[in-house]
Amino acid sequence: MVTGPTASGKTRRAVELATAIGGEIVSADSRQVYRGMDIGTGKDIEEYGSVPYHLIDICPAGSKYNLYEFLRDANNAIADISSRGLRPIVCGGTGLYVESLLNGIELPQVPENRELRESLRGRTLEELTGILASMKALHNTTDVDSAARAIRAIEIQTYYAAHPEAATQVSPHPVEGATVIGVSVERDERRRRISQRLQDRLKAGMADEVRSLLDSGIAPDDLIYYGLEYKFLTLYVLGRISRAEMENSLEIAIHQFAKRQMTWFRGMERRGHHINWIDAGDPYFLTKSLKLIEENDSK
Repeated sequence: MVTGPTASGKTRRAVELATAIGGEIVSADSRQVYRGMDIGTGKDIEEYGSVPYHLIDICPAGSKYNLYEFLRDANNAIADISSRGLRPIVCGGTGLYVESLLNGIELPQVPENRELRESLRGRTLEELTGILASMKALHNTTDVDSAARAIRAIEIQTYYAAHPEAATQVSPHPVEGATVIGVSVERDERRRRISQRLQDRLKAGMADEVRSLLDSGIAPDDLIYYGLEYKFLTLYVLGRISRAEMENSLEIAIHQFAKRQMTWFRGMERRGHHINWIDAGDPYFLTKSLKLIEENDSK
């Protein structure tokens, strides 16, 4: 597994590793699953070269992929790759996905509750956060970064309350033998990379990508739901904020997101997951990674 914060260069390192050991990549990115959301999610498909990848471009933009679906699809992809005698390499920075996969969690599918959603319509994010906080401890901040996500989280908790037998099915079966490699970037360098990457993506037509998605019929609220680039670019394209405000707010949000990612990874380590951190610029990154895998395989 290759993980780390945004703009650390995870994909490039995972591709190098896959090329060296005959592997295929399973994406653990919560937004790269959506078709047509390419620049904003940083798919960088050209980086994969001839290395096969999974869980990218598997859902229509506007839909709401979730943890249940990720665990189902990732485990299916991993089983398929392994059955062909190849090495699955999970690559991504969505901490909830990464840790849940390592924990071997199996979730029941929670159906949509239209009546509940209608009753929550119009509530502020602060009100929704309060409701959710009364139902569970808010360890996962992505639950409350938009009203739509908060409503879905309330929907899930309501389902578990009404079906306690489903909640008891959520039991971890930790994956054994996984080598977790973290791509480490010093804070100032990470901030520089994030700022430069944002400008590069804006020049590459990220705003036009959002316009195209909106023109295709996707509701603005559905794009805002995805947060970060799609939230602020949608507001800008709709004329609700200026370009300067969009760029400034988005850059701040991405820096904050990267900080939250690192907080999650540190939490993972406290919860017993060993992450082998290697500096992103280390010229021996691949050699060290291969050694870690070899040592782990020999245990």
